[in-house]
Amino acid sequence: MLLVRGLGGGTGLTGTVFERGEEPPKYRGSPDAAAPYVWVCDSFYAVESGGTAVEVDGEEVRVAFESPMPRGFETKQQALSAAKEHVVTQLTRIGVDSESVTVEVETAEPTA
Repeated sequence: MLLVRGLGGGTGLTGTVFERGEEPPKYRGSPDAAAPYVWVCDSFYAVESGGTAVEVDGEEVRVAFESPMPRGFETKQQALSAAKEHVVTQLTRIGVDSESVTVEVETAEPTA
């Protein structure tokens, strides 16, 4: 599995690309993600009240989370490209400048 992490504004977001032969998580309402590569990550957006407090560039931002939606891809490159775009997009949705976002990819062993 590959962890794709976007960092910027003093905060970050990490999602997972499940590779061939690895089983992506299943949960109530999740679609069938039978593709060779599956990307799973939270989505969120800034809200005026409620949500969860996150510090972005020294200021508190309230965020609300959407249910993760697995996305399947035929190639590793397609999955990584979509994953990188996703983490940058999510951080910009809460006020992080897209130019300041760094993206890291790390190989991890699946946990039981």
